[in-house]
Amino acid sequence: MPTRQSPDDDALVRHLMDTTGLAEAEVRRVIGDVLAFHAEPVEAYVRRRHLHLQTYGAKNAEIFPTLAAELTTRVVAAPRLTTRQLRRIIYG
Repeated sequence: MPTRQSPDDDALVRHLMDTTGLAEAEVRRVIGDVLAFHAEPVEAYVRRRHLHLQTYGAKNAEIFPTLAAELTTRVVAAPRLTTRQLRRIIYG
């Protein structure tokens, strides 16, 4: 997955190289991995997490509040979604 790069990335790359001892190529790969992780669309995240929580026995009554809380902590905050909106993402 291509990553977005900006001029500020060079400062971040230098900072991480200085503080971690990683080589530039390793730092750029880690930054790309982090950006790709956080670029997951809200709908994909909700579907993935719902399935994961359901797999471990959670029921919708606990899953939907958990998802709503998790979405508020994402780096790029997702909009607040109601239980109904979350249900529609899962079941259409």
